[in-house]
Order: sequence, then structure tokens, then C-alpha cells
Amino acid sequence: MIDYAHFTPISALIGGSLIGISSVILLLVNGRVSGISGITNQLFNWPSLKTLWAWLFLVGLLLGSWFSFKALSLQAPDIDTSWLLIITSGLLVGFGSKLGSGCTSGHGVCGIGRFSIRSIAATVTFLTTGAISLFLLAFFTQ
Repeated sequence: MIDYAHFTPISALIGGSLIGISSVILLLVNGRVSGISGITNQLFNWPSLKTLWAWLFLVGLLLGSWFSFKALSLQAPDIDTSWLLIITSGLLVGFGSKLGSGCTSGHGVCGIGRFSIRSIAATVTFLTTGAISLFLLAFFTQ
């Protein structure tokens, strides 16, 4: 459970800055936007030198998370739902990302940083529907 009462803005600032810096580096070095769903979609193509960057990016993302998890001695979160629901949710998010021509990381981090009107509209839509979904879930589960 996330302890929202003890929010640490310094670590959030550092984490957000690292995400922004890595996104700029990927764009400058490779000419690619660091949208995770688009990068993951590259993995469904036949492995080649052209898709090597996507494999390296995702392996680095997973290893970086794992090392941070271990270095900070964090506890694994308790997930009290079925694997079927988790997999179904992931597939629906992937479908929505493909339908929306990108995900929150691609539109929100990279698109807004490039002042893309389409990405700003997409991010506002993501956040609005997320807030509405949370409200409805809280309302109907009381």
C-alpha cells in the first residue's frame, strides 16, 4: 500500500527527472519516443538488429527496477486479485494503447514535452477517464 501521508517530493522529483532525461537521451540518440507500449510492440517483430534497441531498453527498464527494489530494501506489494484479471487488464491496456496511437508514457512524458497537441489531448483524456473510473469504482464498491 502506498503511504500517501508521507509523500516525498524530493524522490519524486529525482525519479521524474531521470525519466525525462532518459526520454530525451533515447530521442536524441535513437530518434525514438520512449512510449513503453510502442517499444513493447517492437518485440512482436522478428528479432533483428533493428529491434535490438527495444530489447535492450526493456531489459534495462526491468533490471533498473529490480536493482532499485533491492537497493532500497522495498517489500513486494500484496496483489490480491487473480492472474486472469491481471492478464486481461494488460491485454485491454495494450489494445487501448494501440487504438490511441500511444500510451501514457509516450503521450504524457514525450508528447507533452514536444508540445504535441495530439499528445496533450490524449493525456487529458487518459487522466479524465482514469479519475472517472476511480470515482465510479469507489462509489459502487461502498
